[in-house]
Amino acid sequence: MFNSIKKTPIFGRTTAAPEKEDKKRWNKTFRKISKTQIFNQKELPNKISAVTDVWDGNKEGKRYFKDYGAKDMRK
Repeated sequence: MFNSIKKTPIFGRTTAAPEKEDKKRWNKTFRKISKTQIFNQKELPNKISAVTDVWDGNKEGKRYFKDYGAKDMRK
C-alpha cells in the first residue's frame, strides 16, 4: 500500500492550535440561530458564513513553499 502524499506544496502558516474549536463554535452558533429562525417561522440561513465570520479563526492562512522535503509532503 502506498503512502498518501500531497501534490502541491501548500501548507498552513500558523503557530495556533487546530481550527477544531473554532469550527465547533461556528456550527453551534449556526444551529442556535437556525433553531430560533424555525421557531419564529422565518427564512433559514443557507451557510455558516451568513451567520458568523469564518475569517475570525486562529489560523493565518496558507502559503506555497519552494523548498520542501518528502516528509513535508506526507499527509
